[in-house]
Amino acid sequence: MNDRLAVLPQYLLPKQALTEWAGRFASVPRGALTTRVIERFIRRYGVNMAEAAHSEPSHYKTFNDFFTRELRPGARPLAQADLICPVDGAISQFGAVVGSQIFQAKGHHYSAEALLGGDAQEAARYVDGHFATIYLSPKDYHRIHMPCDGELRRMTYVPGALFSVNPTTARGVPGLFARNERVVCLFDGPKGPFALVLVGATIVGSMATAWHGVVNPPRMGALKTRDYAPGQVSLKQGAEMGRFLLGSTVVLVFPKSGLAFNAGWAPAAPVRMGEAMGQFRG
Repeated sequence: MNDRLAVLPQYLLPKQALTEWAGRFASVPRGALTTRVIERFIRRYGVNMAEAAHSEPSHYKTFNDFFTRELRPGARPLAQADLICPVDGAISQFGAVVGSQIFQAKGHHYSAEALLGGDAQEAARYVDGHFATIYLSPKDYHRIHMPCDGELRRMTYVPGALFSVNPTTARGVPGLFARNERVVCLFDGPKGPFALVLVGATIVGSMATAWHGVVNPPRMGALKTRDYAPGQVSLKQGAEMGRFLLGSTVVLVFPKSGLAFNAGWAPAAPVRMGEAMGQFRG
């Protein structure tokens, strides 16, 4: 089936109502029902609970507790690299920003300015830079970690649509990652500024950051920016910076530089948090 036809039902679904309902269900303790739902989810998606700090489904009081489960110590060793992968998932796309355009899928690009919520001054930093887009599937570990040391400058909540972010939707919905609801986090790192963008989706009950807590809900319907003073929020490489309560996508954007991505990376390839993402040359 043509990808655009495949995603047509998403234009018709009450995505926000479904997402709000899922968020309420996932956040409330429901005893034995919660445990049964978690057990069924583990079987359906093949979740590897041997990696979890708590492997028994009954340990989790809510579905959100399970979905944002902590990993056991040592499950994700950090590579010796300038940039490490911030999440478990699958590579959607990565490579060069061409002018101001970021590649989404065959036939689709979107601008860095649109991704960053219309911030032209910030987007200008990333002209001819580099990007990586990583999709988190339901089975994946859903905490997000720092690719390198970073000092937070700004966080912006950008309201938007709630399309799914799976590969079919990425091929079928123009400008998907600059169209969906998202949280844009701007950092200064050892090699300059970078953006780490958390992209929302259908059924993503909320997104949270380590310094702020839950960013949404409420879904405010308007762009909201918070600026941070130097030294207010500083995070080391590998530190947790956020989490998705139900899965989604992260987009990282870096300025023009000598960044060389991991030679083993390829679109659709699985990745794990902590593996080498890239090195800066020169």
